[in-house]
Amino acid sequence: MYFRIIRRDMSKSKWITLMTMIFVAAAAMLVSLAAVLIVNLSGAVHTLMTQAKTPHFMQMHSGDIDTARLAAFAKQQGNVEDYQVVEFLNIDGARITLGEHTLANSVQDNGFSLQSKKFDYLLDLHGNIIHAEDGELYVPISYMRDGTAKVGDMAMINGKEFTVAGFLRDSQMNSTLSASKRFLVSAKDYEEIRNLGSMEYLIEFRLKDMSELRAFETDYASAGLEANGPTVTYKLFQMMNALSDGMMIGVILLVSVLVVAISLMCIRFTLIAKIEDDYREIGVMKAIGLRVSDIKKIYLAKYAAIAAAGSILGFALSVIFRGLLLENIRLYMGESSHSSYALPFGIIGIMLVFLTIIAYVSKVLNRFRAISAAEAIRFGTSPEKNTGTGRFKLSGNRLFSTNVFLGIKDVLARKRLYATSLTVIVISAFIMIVPQNLHNTISSKSFIQYMGIGSYDMRVDIQQTGQMAEKAAEILHTMNNDPAITKTAVLTTKTFKIKAGDGTEENIKIELGDHSMFPIAYAKGKAPAEDEIALSAINADELGKKVGEVLTVVIEGEAKALTVSGIYSDITNGGKTAKAVFTDETADTMWSIVCAELSDQSLVHEKVSAYAERFDYAKISNIDDFVSQTFGSTISSVKTASNAAVTVALMIAVLVTLLFMKMLVAKDRHAIAVMKAFGFTNSDMKVQYVSRSVFVLIIGIMVGTLLANTVGEMLAGAAISSFGASTFHFAIDPLSAYLFSPMLMIGAVLIATVIGVSGAGRIKISEHMKE
Repeated sequence: MYFRIIRRDMSKSKWITLMTMIFVAAAAMLVSLAAVLIVNLSGAVHTLMTQAKTPHFMQMHSGDIDTARLAAFAKQQGNVEDYQVVEFLNIDGARITLGEHTLANSVQDNGFSLQSKKFDYLLDLHGNIIHAEDGELYVPISYMRDGTAKVGDMAMINGKEFTVAGFLRDSQMNSTLSASKRFLVSAKDYEEIRNLGSMEYLIEFRLKDMSELRAFETDYASAGLEANGPTVTYKLFQMMNALSDGMMIGVILLVSVLVVAISLMCIRFTLIAKIEDDYREIGVMKAIGLRVSDIKKIYLAKYAAIAAAGSILGFALSVIFRGLLLENIRLYMGESSHSSYALPFGIIGIMLVFLTIIAYVSKVLNRFRAISAAEAIRFGTSPEKNTGTGRFKLSGNRLFSTNVFLGIKDVLARKRLYATSLTVIVISAFIMIVPQNLHNTISSKSFIQYMGIGSYDMRVDIQQTGQMAEKAAEILHTMNNDPAITKTAVLTTKTFKIKAGDGTEENIKIELGDHSMFPIAYAKGKAPAEDEIALSAINADELGKKVGEVLTVVIEGEAKALTVSGIYSDITNGGKTAKAVFTDETADTMWSIVCAELSDQSLVHEKVSAYAERFDYAKISNIDDFVSQTFGSTISSVKTASNAAVTVALMIAVLVTLLFMKMLVAKDRHAIAVMKAFGFTNSDMKVQYVSRSVFVLIIGIMVGTLLANTVGEMLAGAAISSFGASTFHFAIDPLSAYLFSPMLMIGAVLIATVIGVSGAGRIKISEHMKE
């Protein structure tokens, strides 16, 4: 019986049934995709780092190294499982050519290494440890992704020929957020190019107990071992590997939750419309003695069938699209060790959507209890209370035409009815704007201020060379005499000892200079002044310091108390940095950065080339290139998710408006007939319904935009903070957020409104004015 009822009912409302099924399918697909991607990403990161045996603690070091002392330290540490020192031969990008492309403009530190002997392996695209033959060059996978190189290309390293034999996965340096990239060559070739660059060392440890990592870091610092470079730990490697795809998954997850909410509203529309259509029949069924539970079963069976069909379709679509979304994860990290769990989790996600829909439908159908059999049989429509328009009278109207006025008055009179439509528009605007704002923010130059880097036009890195102070002064002098450069600053990073409350010491990297010239964004507090220090969020967390508290730093051999002035985000140098303005000529200099701002942005490329040619010992970067090369993969992932979100939002707005208008016309049959009897034409009816839609739309877009720029910023900030940025504000593109997006939505909703109210013209006065 149920099957016959469902089939007959669906055949009478094919379009409504189809649209409802599409919404359910979209919700199921997005939830399933989010579940599958989360499982695969976490599993792929785990697999890569397990196969490569990623170090738990890694200290980069430039300069002289005492391997015997390091080996003795490792032997004394009971928690050390394994230890090694890996050489990283840093070669200027201008000396590296891959096929037809040179790395002269690369902001990365491009270095050459041998395959590790104990752990920290460089892997091929099948997850196997690579053994390079003479004449072969294995290239970081990021250069494959951006089209810089392909297998079989001829590579030139300062005149020495290599053949690109393949691409490598590097569990430490895969991410574009890593400032360094490793190339792999054979032992013989490595010896031949050894004198072409400067040597860095990767001092690496694997621990028996990861929970004791913090204690191990303290022991390493207290031992006064080599530390002229960034310190990076296993958790930061995990974060950097997961960042790009993690942000894309975050956007999909946000959109999927909102689409589920809208799907429930869509089902509510169709249910209410169906109840309105069947109002008299429901009264008859109650009058002949059918229980409410029996009537509910008829409707519940139909929506269970729609939800099941939509869920199956959503699952099929997720299977189709997940390959495309998993492509980047598989390329950079390989197959997930948790891939066998992805399908069950995807199915669980779809089952949750299905059960949520059934529970919601059952709740909506409880309104049957309030239906009076006598009133339903007599009037054929549900009674409705109109409130809140006592002062809004046609006689006092001077702004709108009669039809527009009646449309707006109807919205104000039936607020509860239009509240659901308004909510859908708000959520649609939210879905459309938030991902766009997020993409615009992370692709803007100002975003680096949330990552511990000031906003300037040109950046000069001086490292792995002698007389850094003199060379930085030479470049600064040249820049200050350059009329095209309006502002400069030198920031020098040095290593200092800090004293903990228990008397132990550890190393901290402090960037010294004028931090007010090119300020960064502070999550709390402000830039440091004299006798102050600002800490990165990771350092502040590990040291247990807050703004206003004191940190004891050893300066020129004496302990000095510095007040913490601010806390900022940082993804550079392992995220463990500090900023201050004091001077200390005795501390070890790790590197220097000269920053410059130009009067004319069009001169940046010209100046970068000129300074690179003149100062060959430094790495000169256009900050725009720095941003695109550092965050390029993340920006691309978020842009894909943003474009998909715009499409989804527009589809939602169109389909829900269409459903709502059809429901409204069904509910207003009697009122439409009355108005036609008074002489209102079909075009008058259309103007009234369009006015209602536009009025709700304008309010919805305004509220949605406001929420996108407040609540949306908070949600995006929470996601970003998990990847290293503890403070965050949207960089909004006004044209996109306040003009193009609203215009797209207005156009889509108006078209849907016109189509949805076309049924009003077919309503006959004789059929709906019997009472």
